[in-house]
Amino acid sequence: MAVNRTPILKRCRSLGLEPAFLGVDKKSKRKLTRSNRKISEYGLQLREKQKAKFIYGVLEKPFRNYYRRADNMKGMTGENLMRILESRLDNVVFRMGLARTRRESRQMVGHKFITVNGKIVNIPSYLVKPGDVIAVLEKKKSMQRVKDIIEATGGRVVPDWMDFDEETLQGNIKELPSREQIDVPVDEMLIVELYSK
Repeated sequence: MAVNRTPILKRCRSLGLEPAFLGVDKKSKRKLTRSNRKISEYGLQLREKQKAKFIYGVLEKPFRNYYRRADNMKGMTGENLMRILESRLDNVVFRMGLARTRRESRQMVGHKFITVNGKIVNIPSYLVKPGDVIAVLEKKKSMQRVKDIIEATGGRVVPDWMDFDEETLQGNIKELPSREQIDVPVDEMLIVELYSK
């Protein structure tokens, strides 16, 4: 399984991202020194694509496949792409507060902590659908690690398009999110322009 192992704060600095979007509450003390060169149109488009890939933890080939899929769906390609990325299981686990960071949510899924509709799913890229029930595996609920995570993420706001019950560690997908409900600082139109060349 391929994973991007770039240091998070370094990558956030180069992309101009807040580490909070990845669930990391550290701040980099270093300042990014940029030259006064103007970034080309292609450079801006590429940066937006890199931001989206980095936030959701997706590598180039799967990201391109998501784009093709979004392009074949009805509606705006950019919005479809963001909706697909947002409905990945690792992202849903992070949004529900079952993991402190996006990388940890990927690990939780990979280590078989999470069930979808009662069945264990260990594929981070699994796409959830409206009506799916996401929960922590019954025998893992009593683990200290899970208790620590819930304590740490207790104040996190769960998005409107899903429900989550802290008592049963179970949530369900009410609907797929609209673009307004996705609070990620990515301009998806630039990604569409980049791929449609």
